[in-house]
Amino acid sequence: PVYVEMPGWKTSTVGLTQYKELPENARAYLKRIEELLGVPLDLISTGPERAQTIVLKHPFD
Repeated sequence: PVYVEMPGWKTSTVGLTQYKELPENARAYLKRIEELLGVPLDLISTGPERAQTIVLKHPFD
């Protein structure tokens, strides 16, 4: 495994439902995950509730 250190973020992301609401460093982190996995993210969970989800692309479209 390769250890990569990335900047964090100081604001809570709990309950956010829009990608643009995420802190810049959180968006950079998610982009890096996509790059490492080689697949796009469709959903991002921001809490335990079903409504606490950011839908980037509906998985059944």
